[in-house]
Amino acid sequence: MIKRKRLGQHFLNSQSIAKSIVSEANITKNDVVFEIGTGMGVLTGLLCQNAKKVISIDADRHLYERAKSTFSSISNLYLEFGDGFKNQNIFSIFVSNLPYSKSKEAIEWLATTSFSHGVIMVQKEFAEKLLSKSGKNRRSVSIIANYVFNVEKFLDVGKKNFSPPPQVDSVVLKITQKKSIDKDLVDIVNRMFSYRRKTIQNIFKQFGKETIIEKRLDDLSGEEIIDLAKQILER
Repeated sequence: MIKRKRLGQHFLNSQSIAKSIVSEANITKNDVVFEIGTGMGVLTGLLCQNAKKVISIDADRHLYERAKSTFSSISNLYLEFGDGFKNQNIFSIFVSNLPYSKSKEAIEWLATTSFSHGVIMVQKEFAEKLLSKSGKNRRSVSIIANYVFNVEKFLDVGKKNFSPPPQVDSVVLKITQKKSIDKDLVDIVNRMFSYRRKTIQNIFKQFGKETIIEKRLDDLSGEEIIDLAKQILER
């Protein structure tokens, strides 16, 4: 079985879990589905059954060529080779069994992209960060994700459901978009968290700004952090 070591990818081998993921996506004949990571195609064919169009992209040339051969008879499938996060396709539903190393990048990219909802598989530890409401357990991606999406845990997936098995368990999340934000705001939130041990007053100084707030990021709600990031962005 192929393993993309460079991307940290392990391939889902459970048809029942694949069907559950596709079912949770609630795909209709009006939907354009975007899949990052065609992989071995365990989700790809199922996605095509109800969608108007499925765009599936993979950064691995071998897997892209393999999928072209395997799915050559499916008329509503458009296979692409390249970096999905640089893709300009318009879609309504996002579905992906993400390489663990790409999870943060995916969330940040989706936060700046307009779509309806998505179903994504991520490492269990990463899912716990996204779902965390505790100040100290949150990361910048937690703040971004919960501001932009409703994030719900849908399914636990054990390591035995992959080939080869990873060292950690996975979780399937349903994300529904509430709003989108621009990349500049994402970048500011990330930079703020690089100074998370400092007070807000001192964080603002890093950006050449002033505030009288002496709390720290861990003491603030996600909405408050986003509001401060917007203040920093103001010219």
